[in-house]
Amino acid sequence: MSTTDTPLNASPSRGRAGLARKAKAYFALTKPRVIELLLVSTLPTMIYAERGFPSVGLILATLVGGAFAAGSAGAFNCYLDRDIDKLMHRTENRPLVTGEVTPREALVFSWLLGAAAIAILWFGANPLAAWLGFAAIFFYVVIYTIILKRRTAQNIVWGGAAGCFPVVIAWAAVTNTVEMPAIILFMVIFLWTPPHYWPLSMRYGEDYRNANVPMLGAIAGAKVVSVQVVLYAWAMVACSLLMVPAGGAGWVYTVTAVLAGAWFLYESHALYSRAQREDISDKRAMKVFHGSISYLTLLFIALAVDPFVGSAIIG
Repeated sequence: MSTTDTPLNASPSRGRAGLARKAKAYFALTKPRVIELLLVSTLPTMIYAERGFPSVGLILATLVGGAFAAGSAGAFNCYLDRDIDKLMHRTENRPLVTGEVTPREALVFSWLLGAAAIAILWFGANPLAAWLGFAAIFFYVVIYTIILKRRTAQNIVWGGAAGCFPVVIAWAAVTNTVEMPAIILFMVIFLWTPPHYWPLSMRYGEDYRNANVPMLGAIAGAKVVSVQVVLYAWAMVACSLLMVPAGGAGWVYTVTAVLAGAWFLYESHALYSRAQREDISDKRAMKVFHGSISYLTLLFIALAVDPFVGSAIIG
């Protein structure tokens, strides 16, 4: 091989590597771990609403449209928060901070992804699901990111409502309406968000203080945060059980909701007890954070299985 051949052979490889890095950077803008968590609640809700499996086309349209909506909201968030992301260790490697994606590229990508999400939900499911998808993006970008996040310690409480929309989008996709079970599931996730996120903000409190973002876990002591975690955890478990009298839930869901709820309450109270003794640690706080994810996953797996095993406890 002559030396003149080397640049010709190497150039396509470098081009492919550069394209792969760019694609990876765009993918990171969507906050894929958040999308994954949101999709955990979508398919089980569709199955429960249908009392069986909806059509494959409807499932794909709802999952893809919902993922695109969440990805669009995440990308807008990265664009709007790029100034504070560079101040926090947790977010210092995001594409807009490292320069892998320019602000203009991120903004165009956010709008295109959001438009695609609405179109997919509109034509693949129904207009109601599409409007709810739009509401989810608006809530996360405008209500949470722009209005609440930098102004109040209650940011994640009300802003977290954006993460509740996948269940009502899923229900609307199947039934073309929003009924009581969807509202209950919405409220379960709404009440789940603070005890899920506040332990994380305790772990990264220094980051949020450096960026001047008033997350409760960063500006309040562990004693205050742990009390709030326990109160929200109790409210969440109680709300989850409303699916029995008001949502047509059967034994699979009910037993799982009781057992998983009791376990998460135990972990929340353990966090509270340690905080009162001022024996709190990042490890204990993160145990509650990870436990909240396990709780929600178990609850929605049970929701998906429930229609296939027995009938409603209360007819």
